[in-house]
Amino acid sequence: MSVLMGQDLPYERPDATGRAALFVPTPNIKPDLLETVRKGAAIVGFGNHDRTLTIYYESNRFNEPHLQKWEHKARKAFDRLVDNLPTVSKMTVKAENFEQVGYISHKGILIRRMEKLRNWLEQSEALEGAPETESIAFAPPAAPKKINAE
Repeated sequence: MSVLMGQDLPYERPDATGRAALFVPTPNIKPDLLETVRKGAAIVGFGNHDRTLTIYYESNRFNEPHLQKWEHKARKAFDRLVDNLPTVSKMTVKAENFEQVGYISHKGILIRRMEKLRNWLEQSEALEGAPETESIAFAPPAAPKKINAE
């Protein structure tokens, strides 16, 4: 079985202005790997030159209220990836375990294969948190506050 990856699969860790890929597990993912990632997780990452993937994932294991939607999970995983923050929610895996469904950057999310993402979330019983559209823009960060020195 061949795994579909975008022709422009991001390689190497993106910086703050770069983009990463969005993934879902393939049907032939190993059970122990699926148990680690957890059902319903948002999975972001990039390709490595040895044909593996580095992935960061967020499954909202502790039921935080601000991580109920899939896109919020994806944003949290992406922020960890970009900043290379310490986490146990990352790994290097064989590419055949995941397939690319879109992209994420600091500006937002672009889903190219919504049916695959919805299937993953439906199998995970997490369809209520699925994105409504294929394009999700992130709000720009707040402008820094002016300090008036008097």
